[in-house]
Amino acid sequence: MYTIGQISEMFGIPISTLRYYDREGLFPDMQRTSGIRRFTEKEIDILRMIECLKMSGLELKEIRQFIKWCQEGSQTYEKRYELLQKRKTAVEAELEQMKKVLDMICFKCWYYEQAMKAGNEERLSQMLPDRLPEEIQAMYDHAHEKPQ
Repeated sequence: MYTIGQISEMFGIPISTLRYYDREGLFPDMQRTSGIRRFTEKEIDILRMIECLKMSGLELKEIRQFIKWCQEGSQTYEKRYELLQKRKTAVEAELEQMKKVLDMICFKCWYYEQAMKAGNEERLSQMLPDRLPEEIQAMYDHAHEKPQ
């Protein structure tokens, strides 16, 4: 068992946030000793899921619903699965967008590194848009793809 302070330190989450989550019913079976919250592995797993779902873009009310479905048992498997499938699709789209962002940044780093070496951008201008080194060309092309 862990104290709220230990969990706060372990996850880097303020104690006030953990108390708020508890008040919102996100730790439905939390044990208390003399009124002091005691976190078990179950609450730690719930907290990991909360943090995951938050980072995936869910709001707290949707996370609360997910936890409620978990408590309701096997009859909510389909609902939970559908929610997670939607988040998976959204996260995959975000990852693809971030890969494009990373490719643009990597291309620009290469570009300015070359410009600094040459003291100008003349040679680079002649290489654009389709005469770049193969690896750099792939990044450039990916970063410049039109949204679908």
